[in-house]
Amino acid sequence: MELFEHNYFYFLLLALSISFPLLRSFEDKLSYYKKWSALFQAIFIMMLVHIPIDIVFTKLQIWSFNNDYVSGLYLFKLPIEEWLFFIVIPFCCVFIYESINYFFTIQKASRLNYITSVLTGIILIVLSLVYYNKTYTSTYFSLSGIILVLIYLYKPLWWKKFQIMFLFSLIPFFIVNGFLTGSFTENAVVLYDDQQNLGIRILNIPMEDIFYCFNILVLVVVVYEYRLSKILSVK
Repeated sequence: MELFEHNYFYFLLLALSISFPLLRSFEDKLSYYKKWSALFQAIFIMMLVHIPIDIVFTKLQIWSFNNDYVSGLYLFKLPIEEWLFFIVIPFCCVFIYESINYFFTIQKASRLNYITSVLTGIILIVLSLVYYNKTYTSTYFSLSGIILVLIYLYKPLWWKKFQIMFLFSLIPFFIVNGFLTGSFTENAVVLYDDQQNLGIRILNIPMEDIFYCFNILVLVVVVYEYRLSKILSVK
């Protein structure tokens, strides 16, 4: 299809992704737009952490971008679409996070939940050491492991809500990433060096991308919840 050969394909994919949550942001029941100040502060903090990693990984060719599917506009050698990815995906996922309130009665995570989280974190840290020579794997396994240990130590009230959101977000995640990695097209937008990951693919998506997504979203939610609490305390 001609769409899949267009050099604005990545941009169009992001535009389609954000269209529904953006349009529904102004509904009275959700009033998502009223929380945009906290959200964009959270996204900015997350980008301060993860954009430099993205730049370094691109420079090291851990992943690269197919010029046939991006507009050709670059900032610090990253396609402008990649910068937008760090805004659009958290925006959509936090929309899911806020929408959960209307579908579930969320209780605090159980003791077993926190114990499972910390054990998973320890396993990930161990695996990051085992696969130390695979940069993508070791980086995001270790970061995910450390986060899960911190979750156990601090036991945030929003942890179970985040887990539900993350599970739901995996559905659009696999769809969007499926297009980016060539699962649904002949060619990929994002190309990976499999020497730097485990080579385990879901569709055509490196399994490390799940932990990459987790790290981005959990940092956004940490800052988002903190900023919301400050705003409410002022009121």
